[in-house]
Amino acid sequence: MTQEKGTEISSLGEFGLIDRLTKDFPLKHESTRKGVGDDAAVLRFGEKEALVTTDLLLEGIHFDLRYVPLKHLGYKAAIVNFSDIYAMNGNPRQITVSLGISSRFTVEHIEELYAGIRLACEIYGVDLVGGDTSASVTGLVISITCLGDAEKDEVVYRHGAKETDLICVSGDLGAAYMGLQLLERENSVAAHHKEGFQPDFSGKEYILERQLKPEARRDIIRELKESGIKPTSMMDVSDGLSSELIHICKASNVGCRVYEDKIPIDYQTALMAEELNMNLVTAAMNGGEDYELLFTVPLADHDRIEKLKGVRMIGYITKPELGMAMVSRDGAEFPLRAQGWNAFQNSES
Repeated sequence: MTQEKGTEISSLGEFGLIDRLTKDFPLKHESTRKGVGDDAAVLRFGEKEALVTTDLLLEGIHFDLRYVPLKHLGYKAAIVNFSDIYAMNGNPRQITVSLGISSRFTVEHIEELYAGIRLACEIYGVDLVGGDTSASVTGLVISITCLGDAEKDEVVYRHGAKETDLICVSGDLGAAYMGLQLLERENSVAAHHKEGFQPDFSGKEYILERQLKPEARRDIIRELKESGIKPTSMMDVSDGLSSELIHICKASNVGCRVYEDKIPIDYQTALMAEELNMNLVTAAMNGGEDYELLFTVPLADHDRIEKLKGVRMIGYITKPELGMAMVSRDGAEFPLRAQGWNAFQNSES
Protein backbone atom coordinates (compact mmCIF):
# COMPACT_ATOMS: atom_id res chain seq x y z
CA MET A 1 0.00 0.00 0.00
CA THR A 2 1.50 3.34 -1.07
CA GLN A 3 1.61 6.14 1.48
CA GLU A 4 -0.47 9.05 0.22
CA LYS A 5 -1.73 12.07 2.08
CA GLY A 6 -5.46 11.66 2.63
CA THR A 7 -8.25 11.92 5.16
CA GLU A 8 -7.38 10.66 8.64
CA ILE A 9 -9.81 7.90 9.66
CA SER A 10 -9.96 9.36 13.18
CA SER A 11 -11.40 12.61 11.76
CA LEU A 12 -14.52 10.71 10.66
CA GLY A 13 -14.93 8.42 13.64
CA GLU A 14 -16.39 4.91 13.46
CA PHE A 15 -19.88 5.87 12.29
CA GLY A 16 -18.67 8.55 9.90
CA LEU A 17 -16.35 6.00 8.29
CA ILE A 18 -19.17 3.45 7.98
CA ASP A 19 -21.44 6.06 6.35
CA ARG A 20 -18.76 7.07 3.88
CA LEU A 21 -17.85 3.50 2.91
CA THR A 22 -21.41 2.23 2.51
CA LYS A 23 -23.29 5.20 0.99
CA ASP A 24 -22.86 3.91 -2.57
CA PHE A 25 -24.27 0.44 -1.88
CA PRO A 26 -27.95 0.58 -2.88
CA LEU A 27 -30.17 -2.28 -1.75
CA LYS A 28 -31.00 -4.63 -4.61
CA HIS A 29 -33.27 -7.24 -3.03
CA GLU A 30 -36.79 -6.95 -1.67
CA SER A 31 -35.75 -9.32 1.11
CA THR A 32 -33.34 -6.65 2.45
CA ARG A 33 -35.67 -4.55 4.58
CA LYS A 34 -32.96 -2.55 6.37
CA GLY A 35 -29.25 -2.43 5.56
CA VAL A 36 -26.45 -0.47 7.22
CA GLY A 37 -27.38 2.12 9.83
CA ASP A 38 -29.10 0.39 12.75
CA ASP A 39 -28.22 -2.07 15.52
CA ALA A 40 -28.90 -4.94 13.13
CA ALA A 41 -29.77 -5.49 9.49
CA VAL A 42 -33.34 -6.65 8.80
CA LEU A 43 -34.04 -9.35 6.20
CA ARG A 44 -37.39 -10.80 5.21
CA PHE A 45 -37.57 -14.54 4.60
CA GLY A 46 -41.07 -15.86 5.15
CA GLU A 47 -43.29 -15.01 8.11
CA LYS A 48 -40.74 -13.22 10.29
CA GLU A 49 -38.05 -10.59 9.91
CA ALA A 50 -34.51 -11.97 10.17
CA LEU A 51 -32.05 -9.81 12.14
CA VAL A 52 -28.29 -9.89 11.56
CA THR A 53 -25.57 -8.12 13.52
CA THR A 54 -21.81 -8.53 13.91
CA ASP A 55 -19.12 -7.24 16.27
CA LEU A 56 -15.35 -7.28 16.02
CA LEU A 57 -13.20 -7.25 19.18
CA LEU A 58 -9.45 -6.69 18.98
CA GLU A 59 -6.91 -7.28 21.71
CA GLY A 60 -5.33 -4.00 22.77
CA ILE A 61 -8.26 -2.00 21.39
CA HIS A 62 -11.39 -3.47 22.95
CA PHE A 63 -9.93 -5.60 25.74
CA ASP A 64 -6.76 -6.09 27.76
CA LEU A 65 -5.97 -9.66 28.79
CA ARG A 66 -3.82 -8.44 31.67
CA TYR A 67 -7.02 -7.98 33.66
CA VAL A 68 -9.83 -9.51 31.56
CA PRO A 69 -10.29 -13.28 32.15
CA LEU A 70 -10.80 -15.25 28.94
CA LYS A 71 -14.07 -16.81 30.13
CA HIS A 72 -15.49 -13.35 30.91
CA LEU A 73 -14.28 -12.12 27.52
CA GLY A 74 -16.08 -14.94 25.71
CA TYR A 75 -19.28 -14.24 27.63
CA LYS A 76 -19.12 -10.51 26.92
CA ALA A 77 -18.31 -11.02 23.22
CA ALA A 78 -21.54 -12.99 22.83
CA ILE A 79 -23.65 -10.67 24.99
CA VAL A 80 -22.81 -7.51 23.02
CA ASN A 81 -24.25 -9.20 19.93
CA PHE A 82 -27.38 -10.42 21.73
CA SER A 83 -27.89 -6.87 22.96
CA ASP A 84 -28.01 -5.53 19.39
CA ILE A 85 -30.77 -7.99 18.51
CA TYR A 86 -32.81 -7.07 21.59
CA ALA A 87 -32.34 -3.40 20.67
CA MET A 88 -34.28 -4.16 17.47
CA ASN A 89 -37.07 -5.67 19.63
CA GLY A 90 -36.12 -9.14 18.45
CA ASN A 91 -34.75 -12.39 19.85
CA PRO A 92 -31.23 -13.78 19.22
CA ARG A 93 -31.25 -17.33 17.84
CA GLN A 94 -27.82 -18.29 16.40
CA ILE A 95 -24.23 -17.06 16.39
CA THR A 96 -21.09 -17.77 14.39
CA VAL A 97 -17.69 -17.22 16.00
CA SER A 98 -14.51 -16.41 14.08
CA LEU A 99 -11.12 -16.08 15.78
CA GLY A 100 -7.67 -14.80 14.92
CA ILE A 101 -5.25 -16.51 17.32
CA SER A 102 -1.61 -15.62 17.92
CA SER A 103 1.04 -18.21 18.82
CA ARG A 104 1.10 -17.33 22.52
CA PHE A 105 -2.32 -18.91 23.06
CA THR A 106 -2.76 -22.60 23.87
CA VAL A 107 -5.72 -24.86 23.17
CA GLU A 108 -6.67 -24.54 26.83
CA HIS A 109 -6.80 -20.74 26.52
CA ILE A 110 -9.25 -20.94 23.62
CA GLU A 111 -11.32 -23.53 25.46
CA GLU A 112 -11.64 -21.05 28.32
CA LEU A 113 -12.82 -18.36 25.91
CA TYR A 114 -15.40 -20.76 24.47
CA ALA A 115 -16.57 -21.69 27.96
CA GLY A 116 -17.75 -18.08 28.34
CA ILE A 117 -19.43 -18.12 24.92
CA ARG A 118 -21.12 -21.42 25.79
CA LEU A 119 -22.44 -20.03 29.09
CA ALA A 120 -23.94 -17.01 27.34
CA CYS A 121 -25.57 -19.26 24.76
CA GLU A 122 -27.02 -21.49 27.48
CA ILE A 123 -28.48 -18.59 29.47
CA TYR A 124 -29.97 -16.78 26.48
CA GLY A 125 -31.03 -19.85 24.47
CA VAL A 126 -28.78 -19.23 21.47
CA ASP A 127 -27.18 -21.82 19.16
CA LEU A 128 -23.55 -21.76 18.01
CA VAL A 129 -23.78 -22.73 14.32
CA GLY A 130 -20.39 -22.02 12.76
CA GLY A 131 -17.39 -19.74 12.38
CA ASP A 132 -13.75 -19.72 11.32
CA THR A 133 -10.25 -19.63 12.80
CA SER A 134 -6.99 -18.17 11.54
CA ALA A 135 -3.51 -17.36 12.75
CA SER A 136 -2.95 -13.77 13.91
CA VAL A 137 0.18 -11.67 14.35
CA THR A 138 -1.60 -8.98 16.38
CA GLY A 139 -2.93 -10.92 19.37
CA LEU A 140 -6.46 -12.23 19.79
CA VAL A 141 -9.20 -11.21 17.35
CA ILE A 142 -12.85 -12.14 17.97
CA SER A 143 -15.61 -11.67 15.41
CA ILE A 144 -19.13 -12.81 16.28
CA THR A 145 -22.16 -12.62 14.02
CA CYS A 146 -25.58 -13.05 15.60
CA LEU A 147 -28.79 -14.01 13.82
CA GLY A 148 -32.18 -13.27 15.33
CA ASP A 149 -35.80 -12.77 14.40
CA ALA A 150 -38.86 -10.67 15.14
CA GLU A 151 -42.46 -10.49 14.04
CA LYS A 152 -42.90 -8.24 10.98
CA ASP A 153 -44.75 -5.51 12.86
CA GLU A 154 -42.56 -5.68 15.98
CA VAL A 155 -39.13 -4.55 14.72
CA VAL A 156 -38.05 -1.21 16.26
CA TYR A 157 -35.58 1.04 14.44
CA ARG A 158 -33.66 4.16 15.41
CA HIS A 159 -35.62 6.42 13.09
CA GLY A 160 -39.11 6.30 14.64
CA ALA A 161 -38.90 8.89 17.45
CA LYS A 162 -41.57 11.60 17.29
CA GLU A 163 -42.00 15.00 18.92
CA THR A 164 -43.34 14.73 22.52
CA ASP A 165 -42.20 11.08 22.83
CA LEU A 166 -40.76 10.18 26.22
CA ILE A 167 -37.07 9.17 26.37
CA CYS A 168 -36.49 6.11 28.56
CA VAL A 169 -33.50 4.07 29.62
CA SER A 170 -33.19 0.77 31.45
CA GLY A 171 -30.98 0.06 34.46
CA ASP A 172 -28.26 2.53 35.39
CA LEU A 173 -25.42 4.19 33.50
CA GLY A 174 -21.69 4.71 33.97
CA ALA A 175 -21.03 1.57 36.03
CA ALA A 176 -19.16 -0.28 33.27
CA TYR A 177 -16.93 2.71 32.63
CA MET A 178 -16.13 3.04 36.34
CA GLY A 179 -15.37 -0.68 36.46
CA LEU A 180 -12.89 -0.19 33.61
CA GLN A 181 -11.25 2.74 35.41
CA LEU A 182 -10.87 0.61 38.53
CA LEU A 183 -9.31 -2.28 36.61
CA GLU A 184 -6.88 0.00 34.81
CA ARG A 185 -5.87 1.71 38.06
CA GLU A 186 -5.23 -1.57 39.87
CA ASN A 187 -3.34 -2.95 36.88
CA SER A 188 -1.12 0.14 36.86
CA VAL A 189 -0.46 -0.17 40.59
CA ALA A 190 0.37 -3.87 40.21
CA ALA A 191 2.91 -3.06 37.50
CA HIS A 192 4.92 -1.02 40.03
CA HIS A 193 4.89 -3.68 42.75
CA LYS A 194 6.72 -6.94 43.16
CA GLU A 195 4.94 -10.26 42.88
CA GLY A 196 2.26 -10.90 45.46
CA PHE A 197 0.31 -7.66 45.01
CA GLN A 198 -3.40 -8.23 45.50
CA PRO A 199 -5.87 -5.59 44.26
CA ASP A 200 -8.67 -4.65 46.64
CA PHE A 201 -12.05 -4.86 44.91
CA SER A 202 -14.17 -5.15 48.06
CA GLY A 203 -17.31 -3.05 47.87
CA LYS A 204 -16.83 -2.58 44.13
CA GLU A 205 -18.19 -5.89 42.85
CA TYR A 206 -21.11 -4.35 40.96
CA ILE A 207 -19.07 -2.01 38.77
CA LEU A 208 -16.57 -4.81 38.05
CA GLU A 209 -19.35 -7.13 36.95
CA ARG A 210 -20.85 -4.43 34.72
CA GLN A 211 -17.51 -4.14 32.90
CA LEU A 212 -16.44 -7.80 32.84
CA LYS A 213 -19.78 -9.62 32.64
CA PRO A 214 -22.53 -7.39 31.23
CA GLU A 215 -26.01 -8.70 30.52
CA ALA A 216 -28.33 -8.07 27.57
CA ARG A 217 -31.70 -6.64 28.66
CA ARG A 218 -33.96 -9.46 27.54
CA ASP A 219 -36.06 -8.82 30.64
CA ILE A 220 -36.90 -5.27 29.57
CA ILE A 221 -38.02 -6.43 26.11
CA ARG A 222 -40.32 -8.95 27.80
CA GLU A 223 -41.72 -6.32 30.19
CA LEU A 224 -42.46 -3.94 27.34
CA LYS A 225 -44.31 -6.63 25.37
CA GLU A 226 -46.25 -7.81 28.40
CA SER A 227 -47.30 -4.20 29.07
CA GLY A 228 -48.41 -3.68 25.48
CA ILE A 229 -45.75 -1.03 24.81
CA LYS A 230 -43.93 -0.85 21.49
CA PRO A 231 -41.11 1.74 21.48
CA THR A 232 -41.06 4.21 18.60
CA SER A 233 -37.25 3.99 18.46
CA MET A 234 -34.61 2.01 20.33
CA MET A 235 -30.91 1.13 20.50
CA ASP A 236 -28.53 -0.21 23.12
CA VAL A 237 -26.10 1.97 25.04
CA SER A 238 -22.73 0.67 23.89
CA ASP A 239 -20.88 3.91 23.05
CA GLY A 240 -22.39 6.20 25.69
CA LEU A 241 -25.82 7.74 26.28
CA SER A 242 -24.94 11.02 24.53
CA SER A 243 -23.78 9.23 21.38
CA GLU A 244 -26.84 6.99 21.25
CA LEU A 245 -29.27 9.89 21.79
CA ILE A 246 -27.61 11.76 18.95
CA HIS A 247 -27.95 8.68 16.70
CA ILE A 248 -31.68 8.42 17.42
CA CYS A 249 -32.29 12.15 16.98
CA LYS A 250 -30.41 12.33 13.69
CA ALA A 251 -32.05 9.19 12.32
CA SER A 252 -35.50 10.46 13.37
CA ASN A 253 -34.88 14.13 12.45
CA VAL A 254 -35.85 15.37 15.92
CA GLY A 255 -34.29 17.13 18.90
CA CYS A 256 -34.32 16.16 22.57
CA ARG A 257 -34.04 17.30 26.16
CA VAL A 258 -32.65 14.99 28.83
CA TYR A 259 -32.43 15.92 32.49
CA GLU A 260 -29.27 15.51 34.53
CA ASP A 261 -31.20 14.67 37.72
CA LYS A 262 -33.13 11.91 35.95
CA ILE A 263 -30.10 9.93 34.75
CA PRO A 264 -29.99 6.64 36.74
CA ILE A 265 -26.65 6.11 38.49
CA ASP A 266 -25.72 3.35 40.94
CA TYR A 267 -24.24 4.17 44.34
CA GLN A 268 -20.99 2.25 43.63
CA THR A 269 -20.59 4.22 40.39
CA ALA A 270 -20.92 7.49 42.30
CA LEU A 271 -18.43 6.41 44.97
CA MET A 272 -15.87 5.32 42.37
CA ALA A 273 -16.20 8.59 40.48
CA GLU A 274 -15.60 10.52 43.71
CA GLU A 275 -12.61 8.32 44.59
CA LEU A 276 -11.06 8.95 41.16
CA ASN A 277 -12.03 12.64 41.16
CA MET A 278 -14.02 12.17 37.93
CA ASN A 279 -17.18 13.95 36.82
CA LEU A 280 -20.04 11.54 37.52
CA VAL A 281 -22.44 12.90 34.88
CA THR A 282 -19.71 12.78 32.21
CA ALA A 283 -19.08 9.11 33.07
CA ALA A 284 -22.80 8.30 32.87
CA MET A 285 -23.36 10.19 29.60
CA ASN A 286 -20.20 9.15 27.76
CA GLY A 287 -18.73 6.06 29.44
CA GLY A 288 -20.28 3.39 27.23
CA GLU A 289 -20.44 -0.43 27.50
CA ASP A 290 -23.53 -0.32 29.74
CA TYR A 291 -25.58 -2.32 27.19
CA GLU A 292 -28.76 -0.86 28.63
CA LEU A 293 -31.67 -0.08 26.32
CA LEU A 294 -32.38 3.50 25.28
CA PHE A 295 -35.82 3.92 23.74
CA THR A 296 -38.65 6.35 23.10
CA VAL A 297 -42.38 5.81 23.64
CA PRO A 298 -45.47 7.94 22.94
CA LEU A 299 -46.53 10.32 25.71
CA ALA A 300 -49.74 8.31 26.04
CA ASP A 301 -47.68 5.41 27.47
CA HIS A 302 -46.46 7.50 30.43
CA ASP A 303 -48.49 5.69 33.10
CA ARG A 304 -47.61 2.22 31.81
CA ILE A 305 -43.90 3.06 31.58
CA GLU A 306 -43.95 4.44 35.10
CA LYS A 307 -45.00 1.02 36.40
CA LEU A 308 -42.13 -0.87 34.76
CA LYS A 309 -39.40 -1.98 37.13
CA GLY A 310 -35.94 -1.03 35.96
CA VAL A 311 -36.99 1.69 33.50
CA ARG A 312 -36.45 5.41 34.01
CA MET A 313 -37.92 8.32 32.02
CA ILE A 314 -35.10 10.80 31.49
CA GLY A 315 -36.44 13.35 29.00
CA TYR A 316 -38.52 13.94 25.90
CA ILE A 317 -38.25 14.40 22.13
CA THR A 318 -38.55 17.94 20.69
CA LYS A 319 -38.71 19.64 17.31
CA PRO A 320 -35.42 19.32 15.40
CA GLU A 321 -34.78 23.08 15.40
CA LEU A 322 -34.58 23.04 19.22
CA GLY A 323 -31.48 20.84 19.02
CA MET A 324 -30.23 18.15 21.41
CA ALA A 325 -29.40 19.20 24.96
CA MET A 326 -29.01 18.09 28.56
CA VAL A 327 -30.75 20.21 31.20
CA SER A 328 -28.63 20.59 34.35
CA ARG A 329 -29.94 20.59 37.90
CA ASP A 330 -30.05 24.39 37.88
CA GLY A 331 -31.96 24.54 34.58
CA ALA A 332 -29.05 25.41 32.27
CA GLU A 333 -28.95 23.67 28.88
CA PHE A 334 -25.80 22.10 27.44
CA PRO A 335 -25.61 20.72 23.87
CA LEU A 336 -25.14 16.95 23.70
CA ARG A 337 -21.77 15.91 22.33
CA ALA A 338 -20.78 12.46 21.14
CA GLN A 339 -17.82 11.90 23.46
CA GLY A 340 -18.21 8.16 23.87
CA TRP A 341 -16.07 5.36 22.49
CA ASN A 342 -14.32 6.02 19.17
CA ALA A 343 -12.13 3.05 18.26
CA PHE A 344 -10.00 5.00 15.79
CA GLN A 345 -9.23 7.91 18.12
CA ASN A 346 -8.59 5.65 21.11
CA SER A 347 -6.33 3.33 19.16
CA GLU A 348 -4.06 6.21 18.27
CA SER A 349 -3.95 7.99 21.59
